[in-house]
Amino acid sequence: MYDAVGGQAFFDQLVDRFYDGVADDPVLRPLYPDDLGPSRDHLAGFLAQYWGGPPLYSAERGHPRLRMRHAPFEIGVAERDAWMGHMRAALAGAGLGDDIHTAMVDYFESAATHLINKQPPAPPTDSRRLPLS
Repeated sequence: MYDAVGGQAFFDQLVDRFYDGVADDPVLRPLYPDDLGPSRDHLAGFLAQYWGGPPLYSAERGHPRLRMRHAPFEIGVAERDAWMGHMRAALAGAGLGDDIHTAMVDYFESAATHLINKQPPAPPTDSRRLPLS
């Protein structure tokens, strides 16, 4: 896949489009450091490696351990949906063929859902209701 999409340049451009959206997102921006540069580099390196590029990400940062790296951040459905919205927009601007586009969306959907670590609040209970018997 890495070679089919054009190598590292593709992933750099994809991540740039993605972070252009994140930079102004009220849900996601608070989760990132002030300087998005290192985050851009890490994501582009990870994605390039994941999709068949050289293992430079692992050489620099070790095993990806996505859940562990994201554990300090509260990621719920809203955060996942916002992240996916920006990634879908970034992918839409990539000019990919349907098969590659679908494979990438499927991966991102799965990975983003896997990183959810915050459950929605329980619905309020109505103490006026009679218990079912």
